[in-house]
Amino acid sequence: MYSRVRLLALLCIALLGGAARAATVDVRVTDAQGKPVAEAVVYLESATRPAHRPRSKSPVAVAQADREFVPYVTPVLAGTAVSFPNRDPMRHHVYSFSPAKTFEIKLYRGDSPSRIVFDTPGVVALGCNIHDWMLGYLLVLETPLFDKTNADGRARIEDVAPGEYSLKLWHPDQRAAFPARTLRVTASNASEDAKFDVGPRPRRFKPPHDPSRYRE
Repeated sequence: MYSRVRLLALLCIALLGGAARAATVDVRVTDAQGKPVAEAVVYLESATRPAHRPRSKSPVAVAQADREFVPYVTPVLAGTAVSFPNRDPMRHHVYSFSPAKTFEIKLYRGDSPSRIVFDTPGVVALGCNIHDWMLGYLLVLETPLFDKTNADGRARIEDVAPGEYSLKLWHPDQRAAFPARTLRVTASNASEDAKFDVGPRPRRFKPPHDPSRYRE
């Protein structure tokens, strides 16, 4: 059940001109108390023009470490192959029932037995059949213009061509879809604020680690 605590995400966007008339979009996400919000994906979509510089579809890794998915949130461009290395002493079983990608990698340790290609845009929730509290997310995007906020609540989208974009924000704990903001990008400096509500989701309890359970 979602917590009734509501957070207010404040995005402070600075557009900085570049030598090739490209811009940099800096985003800071904070809650109602001014505290930074991490793990939020910020992205730009344009219906009229391609991205200024396509981002490589280089392989991405989502690890299992200390019985958690790391990173917790991973944005990827559609068509990206993702591996799931297991850095724990016990085996994990990675799966997803999400409409954007249904798959499973059965019990294993060490390197990921296979890479999974995520080619359909949407949210993919990850789980482990062995450890019920393990949860992670991939956000598959059709635009290469995205970034994820760090612990300071900051994200940066670089090499944005001048034009009109829809600014969007996604977080796994959001209460409802965030309304898109129209953003006109030029090569000159500009700034804009946008406010959104999110509701944090309580994480499942993770029991203490007992190494004796995994001796062989």
